Amino acid sequence: MFVDTHCHLYEEYYSDMDELEKRIKNNKVIKVINNGCDSKSNMEILELIAKYDYMYGALGIHPESADTYTLTDLEFIEKHINDNKVVAIGEIGLDYHYGKENRDKQIELFEYQLAMAERVNKPVIIHSRDATLDTIEILKRHHVKGVIHSFSGSYETACIYVNMGFLLGINGVITFKNCNLKDVVAKIDLKNIVLETDSPYLTPVPYRGKTNSPEHIIDIANFIAKIKDISVEDLAEETNGNVLRCFDI
Repeated sequence: MFVDTHCHLYEEYYSDMDELEKRIKNNKVIKVINNGCDSKSNMEILELIAKYDYMYGALGIHPESADTYTLTDLEFIEKHINDNKVVAIGEIGLDYHYGKENRDKQIELFEYQLAMAERVNKPVIIHSRDATLDTIEILKRHHVKGVIHSFSGSYETACIYVNMGFLLGINGVITFKNCNLKDVVAKIDLKNIVLETDSPYLTPVPYRGKTNSPEHIIDIANFIAKIKDISVEDLAEETNGNVLRCFDI
């Protein structure tokens, strides 16, 4: 049995959520953490986690919304962050992939949400793309723990995050051809890893090109189990234990 610690199960991506639930449970996924990224998705997540027993929520404003979010959006998160089944603040962080023109706005948004996490003692789910140095320096200023979502950095960067107390979210990227993440994961102790899909994105091989969903956690788990030379059952037990140390699910 597996936990998908990071997905985006919104109705704009999945037309039949009840059918999706059946597929997820039939593929040995017992819980998912559905991550918000803006005002619309945060509101939808509250509705979905109230409806589906297997689903938990994280509320946050993604760095891609740094130019458009409002104070009301942040107040909404703070109002609902202690609601039943809301387990983290996320997805939050920094993204310089398309440029740094709004770097200051991204950092301001990131720091605000990290400070909120400190106040309410919630874990954070961190997005960091082409922004490793800033992400690390900012996290050092805050007393928070959580997951580095979709980790794909070097072994040295992995060690920095692990030493700071963060878990590394590993998803379908590890199955991609010419991906160096395989070598990194081979060196990292399993106690520092959680599984995720980032659905509907980053569909693992051999399903690339199709919409991802939490049912593909099994494919990611099988791939990592081979790297680690352990059974997939042992992998599930270890990573699920890591999830329980981090999140109240």
